[in-house]
Amino acid sequence: MSVLRTKSIEQSIEDTQEPEHQLKKDLSALDLTVFGIGVIIGTGIFVLTGAAKESAGPAVALSFVAAGIVCALAALSYAELASTVPVAGSAYTFSFATLGELIAWIIGWDLMLELALGAAVVAVGWSQYLASLLDTMGLTLPASINGGPKTDVNVPAAAMVLVLTAVLMAGIKLSSRVNMVIVAIRSRSCSSSSWPACSSSRRPTTHRSSPRPSRPRTRPG
Repeated sequence: MSVLRTKSIEQSIEDTQEPEHQLKKDLSALDLTVFGIGVIIGTGIFVLTGAAKESAGPAVALSFVAAGIVCALAALSYAELASTVPVAGSAYTFSFATLGELIAWIIGWDLMLELALGAAVVAVGWSQYLASLLDTMGLTLPASINGGPKTDVNVPAAAMVLVLTAVLMAGIKLSSRVNMVIVAIRSRSCSSSSWPACSSSRRPTTHRSSPRPSRPRTRPG
């Protein structure tokens, strides 16, 4: 048995039609669009850009343009692959059908590692947002659990991961609805300077002006 064997498109489609492997289509075009927006509006997109402009300046805008071009090319590639191999499995299925089983196995584990690291980073970011929000409300979490530099166990991040895991286990439709609510709140909150996670990057600028000499007052004679 060769580790570089490929799986034909016909066989991939036939496997997905089996009752134990068949997935039910529950997402609409709106759900998929909101999922895409949820990926774009991630942790720190409104905060790190404000911090980066202090040292990078206009290069931040150019980096967004370059990233947009790369994302557009990746989207076109995925669209072509999805139309050619119309089954679930993302890059794993595409690799299995074109490059072989070994490459697909490697890419599949790479996807698992990528998603695990991404979930950890986003959970830590959200825990910092939560701690900042609670501080503005007068509720301060202990330093050992608030996700700061002296944290032993990041309890808010762990709680966030457990809650979202339960949502995912409840079904993709519920996950889509929760994602839609979070995207709406995140977009609305970041349009207001009162949200601590977004206002932290907006440093108030103070213009120091040289004191004007006072004019001597003259009394009327």
